[in-house]
Amino acid sequence: MAKSSLSFICQNCGAAYNRWQGKCDACGEWNTLAEEDSTGNVPVSIRSKRKGRTFALESLSGKSNDAPRLSSGMTELDRVTGGGFVRGSVLLVGGDPGIGKSTLLTQATSMMARAGHRAVYISGEEAVAQVRLRAERLGLANAPVQLASETSVEDIVSTLSEGTVPRLIVIDSIQTMWTDTVESAPGTVTQVRASAQALIRFAKKTGAAIILVGHVTKDGQIAGPRVVEHMVDAVLSFEGEGSQQFRILRAVKNRFGPTDEIGVFEMTGLGLREVSNPSELFLSERDLGSPGTAVFAGIEGTRPVLVELQALVAPTTLGTPRRAVVGWDPSRLSMVLAVLEAHCGVKLSGHDVYLNVAGGLRIQEPAADLAAAAALVSSLVNAPLPTDAVYFGEISLSGAVRPVAQTSARLKEAAKLGFGRAVLPESARGDGGDAGLTLNSVGGLTTLVAEIAARGTPRGNHQAQRDAEPVEKNATPARFRRDRG
Repeated sequence: MAKSSLSFICQNCGAAYNRWQGKCDACGEWNTLAEEDSTGNVPVSIRSKRKGRTFALESLSGKSNDAPRLSSGMTELDRVTGGGFVRGSVLLVGGDPGIGKSTLLTQATSMMARAGHRAVYISGEEAVAQVRLRAERLGLANAPVQLASETSVEDIVSTLSEGTVPRLIVIDSIQTMWTDTVESAPGTVTQVRASAQALIRFAKKTGAAIILVGHVTKDGQIAGPRVVEHMVDAVLSFEGEGSQQFRILRAVKNRFGPTDEIGVFEMTGLGLREVSNPSELFLSERDLGSPGTAVFAGIEGTRPVLVELQALVAPTTLGTPRRAVVGWDPSRLSMVLAVLEAHCGVKLSGHDVYLNVAGGLRIQEPAADLAAAAALVSSLVNAPLPTDAVYFGEISLSGAVRPVAQTSARLKEAAKLGFGRAVLPESARGDGGDAGLTLNSVGGLTTLVAEIAARGTPRGNHQAQRDAEPVEKNATPARFRRDRG
Protein backbone atom coordinates (compact mmCIF):
# COMPACT_ATOMS: atom_id res chain seq x y z
CA MET A 1 0.00 0.00 0.00
CA ALA A 2 1.17 3.52 -0.73
CA LYS A 3 2.14 5.56 2.29
CA SER A 4 -0.25 8.39 3.02
CA SER A 5 1.32 11.77 2.40
CA LEU A 6 -0.25 14.96 3.73
CA SER A 7 0.37 18.40 2.32
CA PHE A 8 -1.08 21.83 2.83
CA ILE A 9 -2.69 23.39 -0.25
CA CYS A 10 -3.50 27.09 -0.61
CA GLN A 11 -7.19 27.40 -1.48
CA ASN A 12 -6.58 30.70 -3.25
CA CYS A 13 -3.69 29.94 -5.63
CA GLY A 14 -3.09 26.18 -5.30
CA ALA A 15 0.45 26.37 -3.94
CA ALA A 16 1.53 23.30 -1.89
CA TYR A 17 3.57 23.25 1.33
CA ASN A 18 4.83 20.41 3.50
CA ARG A 19 3.79 22.15 6.71
CA TRP A 20 1.15 24.62 7.78
CA GLN A 21 1.85 28.33 7.90
CA GLY A 22 -0.38 31.33 8.37
CA LYS A 23 0.50 33.17 5.16
CA CYS A 24 0.85 31.79 1.65
CA ASP A 25 4.17 32.93 0.18
CA ALA A 26 2.87 32.58 -3.40
CA CYS A 27 -0.20 34.83 -3.29
CA GLY A 28 0.22 36.63 0.03
CA GLU A 29 -3.17 35.61 1.44
CA TRP A 30 -3.59 34.68 5.10
CA ASN A 31 -5.25 31.54 6.54
CA THR A 32 -5.85 29.91 3.15
CA LEU A 33 -3.82 26.71 3.67
CA ALA A 34 -5.84 23.52 4.17
CA GLU A 35 -4.57 20.03 4.90
CA GLU A 36 -5.15 17.56 2.06
CA ASP A 37 -4.05 14.03 1.20
CA SER A 38 -1.78 14.26 -1.82
CA THR A 39 -1.54 10.48 -2.38
CA GLY A 40 -3.79 9.00 -5.08
CA ASN A 41 -5.68 5.72 -4.78
CA VAL A 42 -3.28 3.92 -7.09
CA PRO A 43 0.30 3.43 -5.83
CA VAL A 44 3.10 4.94 -7.87
CA SER A 45 4.68 1.53 -8.43
CA ILE A 46 1.51 0.27 -10.11
CA ARG A 47 0.91 3.41 -12.15
CA SER A 48 4.43 3.37 -13.54
CA LYS A 49 3.96 -0.16 -14.98
CA ARG A 50 0.85 0.75 -16.96
CA LYS A 51 1.36 0.59 -20.71
CA GLY A 52 -0.09 3.30 -22.88
CA ARG A 53 -2.37 2.62 -25.80
CA THR A 54 -1.79 3.78 -29.35
CA PHE A 55 -4.08 6.29 -31.01
CA ALA A 56 -4.52 7.49 -34.59
CA LEU A 57 -2.79 10.65 -35.83
CA GLU A 58 -4.40 12.92 -38.42
CA SER A 59 -3.11 15.60 -40.77
CA LEU A 60 -3.92 19.30 -40.78
CA SER A 61 -5.57 19.15 -44.21
CA GLY A 62 -8.50 17.02 -43.08
CA LYS A 63 -12.12 18.11 -43.39
CA SER A 64 -13.47 19.79 -40.26
CA ASN A 65 -17.18 20.12 -39.56
CA ASP A 66 -18.64 22.97 -37.59
CA ALA A 67 -19.67 21.97 -34.09
CA PRO A 68 -23.47 21.65 -33.93
CA ARG A 69 -25.12 24.06 -31.53
CA LEU A 70 -28.28 23.82 -29.52
CA SER A 71 -30.27 26.98 -28.83
CA SER A 72 -31.17 27.61 -25.21
CA GLY A 73 -34.38 29.44 -26.09
CA MET A 74 -33.01 32.70 -24.61
CA THR A 75 -31.68 35.10 -27.24
CA GLU A 76 -29.39 36.98 -24.86
CA LEU A 77 -27.82 33.76 -23.54
CA ASP A 78 -27.29 32.46 -27.07
CA ARG A 79 -25.64 35.75 -28.03
CA VAL A 80 -23.03 35.42 -25.27
CA THR A 81 -22.29 31.73 -25.90
CA GLY A 82 -21.82 32.36 -29.62
CA GLY A 83 -25.11 30.97 -30.95
CA GLY A 84 -26.02 28.25 -28.46
CA PHE A 85 -24.51 25.34 -26.56
CA VAL A 86 -21.96 23.20 -28.38
CA ARG A 87 -22.25 19.44 -27.91
CA GLY A 88 -19.72 18.17 -25.39
CA SER A 89 -18.82 21.65 -24.15
CA VAL A 90 -18.44 22.63 -20.50
CA LEU A 91 -19.28 26.15 -19.33
CA LEU A 92 -18.43 27.79 -16.01
CA VAL A 93 -20.84 30.49 -14.79
CA GLY A 94 -19.76 32.77 -11.92
CA GLY A 95 -21.37 35.69 -10.16
CA ASP A 96 -22.04 37.29 -6.80
CA PRO A 97 -24.42 35.53 -4.38
CA GLY A 98 -28.03 36.36 -5.15
CA ILE A 99 -27.26 37.89 -8.55
CA GLY A 100 -29.56 35.40 -10.34
CA LYS A 101 -27.35 32.52 -11.54
CA SER A 102 -29.78 29.80 -10.42
CA THR A 103 -32.72 31.76 -11.80
CA LEU A 104 -31.06 32.12 -15.20
CA LEU A 105 -30.15 28.43 -15.44
CA THR A 106 -33.56 27.32 -14.23
CA GLN A 107 -35.17 29.31 -17.02
CA ALA A 108 -32.70 27.97 -19.60
CA THR A 109 -33.21 24.31 -18.63
CA SER A 110 -36.99 24.76 -18.58
CA MET A 111 -37.06 26.24 -22.08
CA MET A 112 -34.87 23.46 -23.44
CA ALA A 113 -37.01 20.81 -21.75
CA ARG A 114 -40.16 22.32 -23.24
CA ALA A 115 -38.47 22.18 -26.65
CA GLY A 116 -38.24 18.39 -26.34
CA HIS A 117 -34.65 17.99 -25.13
CA ARG A 118 -33.62 16.13 -22.00
CA ALA A 119 -32.42 18.71 -19.46
CA VAL A 120 -31.13 17.80 -15.99
CA TYR A 121 -30.64 20.16 -13.05
CA ILE A 122 -28.38 18.84 -10.25
CA SER A 123 -28.34 21.01 -7.13
CA GLY A 124 -25.73 20.48 -4.45
CA GLU A 125 -26.74 23.49 -2.36
CA GLU A 126 -30.53 23.32 -2.31
CA ALA A 127 -33.04 20.58 -1.67
CA VAL A 128 -35.45 19.48 -4.37
CA ALA A 129 -38.31 21.27 -2.62
CA GLN A 130 -36.41 24.55 -2.67
CA VAL A 131 -35.74 24.33 -6.40
CA ARG A 132 -39.41 23.52 -6.98
CA LEU A 133 -40.44 26.64 -5.06
CA ARG A 134 -38.26 28.76 -7.35
CA ALA A 135 -39.73 27.08 -10.42
CA GLU A 136 -43.27 27.77 -9.18
CA ARG A 137 -42.43 31.42 -8.57
CA LEU A 138 -41.07 31.69 -12.12
CA GLY A 139 -44.09 29.93 -13.60
CA LEU A 140 -41.99 26.97 -14.80
CA ALA A 141 -43.33 24.21 -12.58
CA ASN A 142 -44.83 22.36 -15.57
CA ALA A 143 -41.54 22.17 -17.51
CA PRO A 144 -40.30 18.55 -17.84
CA VAL A 145 -36.92 19.22 -16.19
CA GLN A 146 -35.31 16.29 -14.40
CA LEU A 147 -34.25 17.45 -10.95
CA ALA A 148 -32.04 15.98 -8.23
CA SER A 149 -30.11 17.04 -5.14
CA GLU A 150 -26.79 15.20 -5.15
CA THR A 151 -23.11 15.94 -4.52
CA SER A 152 -21.33 12.67 -5.38
CA VAL A 153 -19.76 12.89 -8.83
CA GLU A 154 -19.67 9.11 -9.26
CA ASP A 155 -23.39 8.83 -8.52
CA ILE A 156 -24.19 11.71 -10.87
CA VAL A 157 -22.21 10.24 -13.76
CA SER A 158 -23.69 6.77 -13.21
CA THR A 159 -27.24 8.13 -13.17
CA LEU A 160 -26.83 10.33 -16.23
CA SER A 161 -25.25 7.50 -18.22
CA GLU A 162 -28.51 5.55 -18.16
CA GLY A 163 -31.05 6.08 -20.91
CA THR A 164 -30.91 8.96 -23.37
CA VAL A 165 -27.93 11.23 -23.00
CA PRO A 166 -29.04 14.65 -21.65
CA ARG A 167 -28.52 17.60 -23.95
CA LEU A 168 -27.97 20.02 -21.06
CA ILE A 169 -26.78 19.34 -17.50
CA VAL A 170 -26.54 22.03 -14.81
CA ILE A 171 -24.31 21.44 -11.78
CA ASP A 172 -25.06 23.96 -9.03
CA SER A 173 -22.38 24.33 -7.79
CA ILE A 174 -18.98 22.76 -8.50
CA GLN A 175 -17.69 23.74 -5.02
CA THR A 176 -20.21 21.36 -3.41
CA MET A 177 -19.22 18.32 -5.50
CA TRP A 178 -16.89 15.57 -4.23
CA THR A 179 -15.35 12.44 -5.69
CA ASP A 180 -13.98 9.24 -4.15
CA THR A 181 -10.71 9.47 -6.08
CA VAL A 182 -9.28 12.06 -3.68
CA GLU A 183 -9.52 12.38 0.07
CA SER A 184 -10.23 15.97 1.00
CA ALA A 185 -13.21 18.05 1.99
CA PRO A 186 -15.63 19.36 -0.67
CA GLY A 187 -14.70 22.83 -1.86
CA THR A 188 -10.95 22.34 -1.57
CA VAL A 189 -8.70 22.82 -4.57
CA THR A 190 -8.10 19.10 -5.00
CA GLN A 191 -11.79 18.19 -4.85
CA VAL A 192 -12.88 20.96 -7.20
CA ARG A 193 -10.20 20.01 -9.75
CA ALA A 194 -10.97 16.28 -9.59
CA SER A 195 -14.75 16.76 -9.71
CA ALA A 196 -14.51 19.13 -12.66
CA GLN A 197 -12.20 16.74 -14.51
CA ALA A 198 -14.64 13.84 -14.08
CA LEU A 199 -17.58 15.91 -15.33
CA ILE A 200 -15.57 17.26 -18.28
CA ARG A 201 -14.55 13.72 -19.22
CA PHE A 202 -18.21 12.67 -19.15
CA ALA A 203 -19.20 15.62 -21.36
CA LYS A 204 -16.55 14.90 -23.99
CA LYS A 205 -17.45 11.21 -24.04
CA THR A 206 -21.24 11.55 -24.32
CA GLY A 207 -21.63 14.90 -26.10
CA ALA A 208 -23.76 16.46 -23.37
CA ALA A 209 -23.35 20.17 -22.62
CA ILE A 210 -22.61 20.85 -18.96
CA ILE A 211 -22.90 24.15 -17.11
CA LEU A 212 -20.95 24.44 -13.85
CA VAL A 213 -21.87 27.15 -11.35
CA GLY A 214 -18.87 28.57 -9.50
CA HIS A 215 -18.67 30.60 -6.31
CA VAL A 216 -16.89 33.93 -6.36
CA THR A 217 -14.66 35.69 -3.86
CA LYS A 218 -15.18 39.14 -2.36
CA ASP A 219 -13.22 40.59 -5.29
CA GLY A 220 -15.65 39.10 -7.82
CA GLN A 221 -13.25 36.41 -9.05
CA ILE A 222 -14.24 32.74 -9.22
CA ALA A 223 -13.16 31.08 -5.98
CA GLY A 224 -10.00 28.99 -5.95
CA PRO A 225 -7.11 28.99 -8.43
CA ARG A 226 -7.81 29.36 -12.13
CA VAL A 227 -7.29 25.67 -12.79
CA VAL A 228 -11.02 25.10 -13.47
CA GLU A 229 -11.20 28.13 -15.76
CA HIS A 230 -8.40 26.63 -17.87
CA MET A 231 -10.14 23.24 -18.04
CA VAL A 232 -13.58 24.39 -19.23
CA ASP A 233 -14.49 25.64 -22.71
CA ALA A 234 -16.17 28.89 -21.70
CA VAL A 235 -16.31 31.11 -18.63
CA LEU A 236 -19.33 33.39 -18.23
CA SER A 237 -19.60 36.16 -15.65
CA PHE A 238 -23.01 37.30 -14.39
CA GLU A 239 -22.67 40.89 -13.22
CA GLY A 240 -24.94 43.51 -11.73
CA GLU A 241 -25.38 45.92 -8.87
CA GLY A 242 -27.55 44.86 -5.96
CA SER A 243 -29.51 48.12 -6.09
CA GLN A 244 -30.11 47.86 -9.86
CA GLN A 245 -32.50 45.53 -11.63
CA PHE A 246 -30.16 45.18 -14.59
CA ARG A 247 -28.04 42.04 -15.00
CA ILE A 248 -25.26 41.66 -17.57
CA LEU A 249 -23.93 38.30 -18.74
CA ARG A 250 -20.42 38.60 -20.13
CA ALA A 251 -18.11 35.99 -21.69
CA VAL A 252 -14.65 36.02 -20.14
CA LYS A 253 -13.44 32.99 -22.12
CA ASN A 254 -15.11 31.20 -25.02
CA ARG A 255 -13.52 28.60 -27.29
CA PHE A 256 -16.54 28.50 -29.59
CA GLY A 257 -17.47 32.16 -29.88
CA PRO A 258 -16.52 35.78 -29.20
CA THR A 259 -15.58 37.11 -25.79
CA ASP A 260 -16.78 40.69 -26.27
CA GLU A 261 -20.52 40.04 -26.46
CA ILE A 262 -22.86 40.84 -23.57
CA GLY A 263 -26.37 39.76 -22.71
CA VAL A 264 -28.62 42.17 -20.82
CA PHE A 265 -31.38 41.01 -18.50
CA GLU A 266 -33.79 42.73 -16.14
CA MET A 267 -34.66 41.10 -12.82
CA THR A 268 -38.43 41.05 -12.29
CA GLY A 269 -40.82 39.25 -9.97
CA LEU A 270 -41.23 36.51 -12.58
CA GLY A 271 -37.52 35.97 -13.15
CA LEU A 272 -35.07 37.41 -15.65
CA ARG A 273 -36.51 39.27 -18.62
CA GLU A 274 -34.40 39.64 -21.75
CA VAL A 275 -33.66 43.20 -22.82
CA SER A 276 -33.47 43.44 -26.59
CA ASN A 277 -32.69 47.18 -26.60
CA PRO A 278 -30.25 47.92 -23.75
CA SER A 279 -29.70 51.53 -24.84
CA GLU A 280 -33.26 52.54 -24.06
CA LEU A 281 -33.03 50.78 -20.72
CA PHE A 282 -29.80 52.54 -19.68
CA LEU A 283 -31.21 55.93 -20.70
CA SER A 284 -34.70 55.48 -19.22
CA GLU A 285 -34.00 57.55 -16.07
CA ARG A 286 -31.83 60.20 -17.66
CA ASP A 287 -32.09 63.70 -16.20
CA LEU A 288 -32.12 66.18 -19.07
CA GLY A 289 -30.31 69.50 -18.83
CA SER A 290 -28.01 68.58 -15.93
CA PRO A 291 -24.35 69.64 -16.12
CA GLY A 292 -21.86 66.79 -16.05
CA THR A 293 -23.85 64.24 -18.06
CA ALA A 294 -22.95 62.99 -21.53
CA VAL A 295 -24.31 60.14 -23.64
CA PHE A 296 -21.66 57.75 -24.94
CA ALA A 297 -22.29 55.69 -28.08
CA GLY A 298 -20.36 52.49 -27.43
CA ILE A 299 -20.00 49.04 -28.91
CA GLU A 300 -20.26 45.81 -26.90
CA GLY A 301 -19.26 43.00 -29.24
CA THR A 302 -21.41 43.51 -32.32
CA ARG A 303 -24.15 45.44 -30.50
CA PRO A 304 -24.17 49.26 -30.24
CA VAL A 305 -25.06 50.45 -26.73
CA LEU A 306 -25.82 54.00 -25.63
CA VAL A 307 -25.14 54.77 -21.98
CA GLU A 308 -24.98 57.89 -19.85
CA LEU A 309 -21.72 59.03 -18.26
CA GLN A 310 -22.11 61.15 -15.14
CA ALA A 311 -19.31 63.37 -13.83
CA LEU A 312 -19.02 65.54 -10.74
CA VAL A 313 -16.16 67.99 -10.24
CA ALA A 314 -16.16 69.77 -6.88
CA PRO A 315 -13.56 71.79 -4.95
CA THR A 316 -11.65 69.60 -2.55
CA THR A 317 -10.94 70.15 1.12
CA LEU A 318 -8.24 67.50 1.23
CA GLY A 319 -4.56 67.76 0.56
CA THR A 320 -4.82 65.09 -2.13
CA PRO A 321 -7.94 65.34 -4.34
CA ARG A 322 -10.10 62.25 -4.66
CA ARG A 323 -10.45 60.37 -7.95
CA ALA A 324 -13.35 57.93 -7.87
CA VAL A 325 -14.72 56.06 -10.87
CA VAL A 326 -17.44 53.39 -11.20
CA GLY A 327 -17.86 51.39 -14.39
CA TRP A 328 -14.74 52.63 -16.19
CA ASP A 329 -11.00 52.09 -16.04
CA PRO A 330 -9.45 54.38 -13.38
CA SER A 331 -6.22 54.55 -15.40
CA ARG A 332 -8.04 56.05 -18.37
CA LEU A 333 -9.69 58.62 -16.12
CA SER A 334 -6.27 59.67 -14.83
CA MET A 335 -5.00 59.95 -18.40
CA VAL A 336 -7.96 62.10 -19.51
CA LEU A 337 -7.50 64.40 -16.51
CA ALA A 338 -3.79 64.78 -17.30
CA VAL A 339 -4.50 65.66 -20.96
CA LEU A 340 -7.15 68.21 -19.94
CA GLU A 341 -4.74 69.95 -17.58
CA ALA A 342 -1.65 69.77 -19.80
CA HIS A 343 -3.10 70.68 -23.23
CA CYS A 344 -6.42 72.39 -22.51
CA GLY A 345 -5.62 74.52 -19.47
CA VAL A 346 -8.31 72.88 -17.34
CA LYS A 347 -7.09 73.06 -13.75
CA LEU A 348 -8.36 70.04 -11.84
CA SER A 349 -5.59 69.64 -9.27
CA GLY A 350 -7.73 71.36 -6.62
CA HIS A 351 -10.95 69.46 -7.32
CA ASP A 352 -12.38 66.10 -6.40
CA VAL A 353 -13.45 64.13 -9.49
CA TYR A 354 -16.18 61.48 -9.55
CA LEU A 355 -17.20 59.56 -12.69
CA ASN A 356 -20.03 57.05 -12.92
CA VAL A 357 -21.46 54.90 -15.73
CA ALA A 358 -25.22 54.88 -15.21
CA GLY A 359 -27.09 51.59 -15.14
CA GLY A 360 -24.30 49.38 -13.81
CA LEU A 361 -22.65 48.80 -17.20
CA ARG A 362 -18.86 48.43 -17.27
CA ILE A 363 -17.21 50.13 -20.24
CA GLN A 364 -13.93 48.72 -21.50
CA GLU A 365 -13.27 50.45 -24.81
CA PRO A 366 -11.19 53.66 -25.10
CA ALA A 367 -13.86 55.29 -27.27
CA ALA A 368 -15.45 56.65 -24.09
CA ASP A 369 -12.59 59.14 -23.61
CA LEU A 370 -14.35 61.94 -25.46
CA ALA A 371 -17.65 61.48 -23.60
CA ALA A 372 -15.85 61.38 -20.24
CA ALA A 373 -13.90 64.54 -21.05
CA ALA A 374 -17.07 66.37 -22.13
CA ALA A 375 -18.87 65.36 -18.93
CA LEU A 376 -15.94 66.46 -16.75
CA VAL A 377 -15.62 69.88 -18.38
CA SER A 378 -19.40 70.32 -18.32
CA SER A 379 -19.48 69.74 -14.57
CA LEU A 380 -16.50 72.01 -13.93
CA VAL A 381 -17.85 75.06 -15.82
CA ASN A 382 -21.51 74.30 -15.01
CA ALA A 383 -22.53 74.08 -18.68
CA PRO A 384 -25.20 71.50 -19.64
CA LEU A 385 -24.39 69.57 -22.77
CA PRO A 386 -26.88 69.32 -25.66
CA THR A 387 -29.50 66.76 -24.71
CA ASP A 388 -29.74 65.36 -28.24
CA ALA A 389 -25.99 64.73 -28.73
CA VAL A 390 -23.86 61.61 -28.38
CA TYR A 391 -20.09 61.51 -27.94
CA PHE A 392 -17.42 58.97 -28.86
CA GLY A 393 -13.72 59.11 -29.67
CA GLU A 394 -10.35 58.15 -28.26
CA ILE A 395 -8.09 60.84 -26.81
CA SER A 396 -4.35 60.58 -27.35
CA LEU A 397 -1.70 61.93 -25.00
CA SER A 398 -1.12 64.85 -27.37
CA GLY A 399 -4.73 66.00 -27.04
CA ALA A 400 -5.79 64.79 -30.50
CA VAL A 401 -9.07 62.89 -30.92
CA ARG A 402 -8.46 59.59 -32.68
CA PRO A 403 -11.09 57.62 -34.66
CA VAL A 404 -12.70 54.43 -33.38
CA ALA A 405 -14.21 51.41 -35.08
CA GLN A 406 -17.83 50.87 -36.21
CA THR A 407 -18.76 54.55 -36.47
CA SER A 408 -21.75 53.82 -38.68
CA ALA A 409 -23.30 51.38 -36.19
CA ARG A 410 -22.97 53.89 -33.36
CA LEU A 411 -24.65 56.65 -35.35
CA LYS A 412 -27.51 54.42 -36.52
CA GLU A 413 -28.27 53.40 -32.94
CA ALA A 414 -28.24 57.05 -31.85
CA ALA A 415 -30.59 58.04 -34.68
CA LYS A 416 -32.95 55.19 -33.82
CA LEU A 417 -33.27 56.48 -30.25
CA GLY A 418 -34.06 60.04 -31.31
CA PHE A 419 -30.70 61.79 -31.04
CA GLY A 420 -30.04 64.59 -33.52
CA ARG A 421 -26.29 65.22 -33.43
CA ALA A 422 -23.03 63.43 -32.76
CA VAL A 423 -19.63 64.69 -31.63
CA LEU A 424 -17.02 62.42 -33.16
CA PRO A 425 -13.38 62.46 -34.38
CA GLU A 426 -12.71 64.54 -37.46
CA SER A 427 -11.09 61.68 -39.36
CA ALA A 428 -14.18 59.49 -38.82
CA ARG A 429 -16.61 61.95 -40.39
CA GLY A 430 -16.66 60.10 -43.70
CA ASP A 431 -17.54 56.78 -42.02
CA GLY A 432 -20.82 58.04 -40.66
CA GLY A 433 -22.93 56.83 -43.54
CA ASP A 434 -26.50 58.10 -43.98
CA ALA A 435 -27.70 58.04 -40.37
CA GLY A 436 -29.45 61.43 -40.58
CA LEU A 437 -27.52 63.01 -37.68
CA THR A 438 -25.75 66.36 -37.62
CA LEU A 439 -22.07 65.51 -37.30
CA ASN A 440 -19.84 67.80 -35.24
CA SER A 441 -16.30 66.62 -35.86
CA VAL A 442 -13.43 67.66 -33.57
CA GLY A 443 -9.78 67.19 -34.34
CA GLY A 444 -8.45 68.07 -30.91
CA LEU A 445 -9.72 68.13 -27.38
CA THR A 446 -9.01 71.86 -27.08
CA THR A 447 -11.80 72.69 -29.54
CA LEU A 448 -14.39 70.72 -27.58
CA VAL A 449 -13.33 72.23 -24.26
CA ALA A 450 -13.63 75.77 -25.68
CA GLU A 451 -17.14 75.09 -27.01
CA ILE A 452 -18.34 73.74 -23.68
CA ALA A 453 -16.68 76.50 -21.63
CA ALA A 454 -18.34 79.18 -23.77
CA ARG A 455 -21.75 77.97 -22.56
CA GLY A 456 -20.77 77.96 -18.87
CA THR A 457 -22.80 79.92 -16.32
CA PRO A 458 -22.21 80.71 -12.64
CA ARG A 459 -23.63 77.99 -10.43
CA GLY A 460 -25.89 80.37 -8.54
CA ASN A 461 -27.65 81.67 -11.67
CA HIS A 462 -27.97 78.23 -13.18
CA GLN A 463 -29.38 76.79 -9.97
CA ALA A 464 -31.99 79.55 -9.75
CA GLN A 465 -32.99 78.85 -13.34
CA ARG A 466 -33.33 75.12 -12.63
CA ASP A 467 -35.46 75.82 -9.54
CA ALA A 468 -37.79 78.07 -11.52
CA GLU A 469 -38.18 75.62 -14.41
CA PRO A 470 -38.52 71.94 -13.48
CA VAL A 471 -36.44 69.55 -15.54
CA GLU A 472 -38.35 66.99 -17.54
CA LYS A 473 -37.50 63.36 -16.96
CA ASN A 474 -36.68 61.34 -20.05
CA ALA A 475 -39.88 59.47 -20.85
CA THR A 476 -38.63 58.35 -24.25
CA PRO A 477 -35.35 59.31 -25.94
CA ALA A 478 -37.29 60.64 -28.95
CA ARG A 479 -38.68 63.50 -26.86
CA PHE A 480 -35.34 65.18 -26.28
CA ARG A 481 -35.68 68.94 -26.23
CA ARG A 482 -33.46 71.24 -28.22
CA ASP A 483 -30.53 72.77 -26.47
CA ARG A 484 -31.18 76.45 -25.79
CA GLY A 485 -27.48 77.31 -25.52
